[in-house]
Amino acid sequence: MAPRLTERDVALLSFLSEHRLALPAHAAVLLGTSAGTAATRLNRLADARLLKREPAFPGDPSWYRITQRGLGAVESSLPPPRIDLRSYRHDVGVAWLWLAARGGVFGPVDEIVAERRLRSLDGARASDDVALGVRLGGFGPHGHERLHYPDLVLNTPGARRIALELELTPKARTRLETILSGYGADCRFDGVIYLVERSAIATSVRKAARRLGVSDLVAVHRVRSTVSRAHTSRSAVRERAAGVSR
Repeated sequence: MAPRLTERDVALLSFLSEHRLALPAHAAVLLGTSAGTAATRLNRLADARLLKREPAFPGDPSWYRITQRGLGAVESSLPPPRIDLRSYRHDVGVAWLWLAARGGVFGPVDEIVAERRLRSLDGARASDDVALGVRLGGFGPHGHERLHYPDLVLNTPGARRIALELELTPKARTRLETILSGYGADCRFDGVIYLVERSAIATSVRKAARRLGVSDLVAVHRVRSTVSRAHTSRSAVRERAAGVSR
């Protein structure tokens, strides 16, 4: 029998519906509780098959992803997340950025839209509807329009739209310039914030933005490592976002 869901259970399942995966530390910050209490709640939802508990990497906690049953419990229209372990650090980091945005690190926001939702909405759109993704020009190998999806989109008061890009690994110059050109040509975006760990990536993004004449649109900020089990308190989200506003 499925457990009776509390308000906190619904909040946690809704959070996981928007992301590919989450750690107990994410849940602790989301719910304003300890990591141990958050892990207990996650495990209870996993036992009810609303979440799937995945084996931990050496030295790291277990991680969780939502199931079809969990999505149904919160009436989410999104599909179950597809996991690529090569993107594990990035997916962990994007969940922290979502919490940072929710906590006001990037200023007031009315809505936070994650990549999973953007892709899902575009997948269901009519052929004559404008795609939510950033147009890159041309078509891909399967005849689909080439699109790029930000990691997060912040809809702010005053109808401003800001894209967040977590850049943990360097992109080839051509690929990076194509994406930045797409942003520059897309009047729906009022700004793009690149969050990077390495100074070399920051330099690469800034140089590409200058070459393309979109420096006024693009901001680059350094962030600390996005994968850490050391900080699990309520202030963890701000600690992980340290450097974003510097």
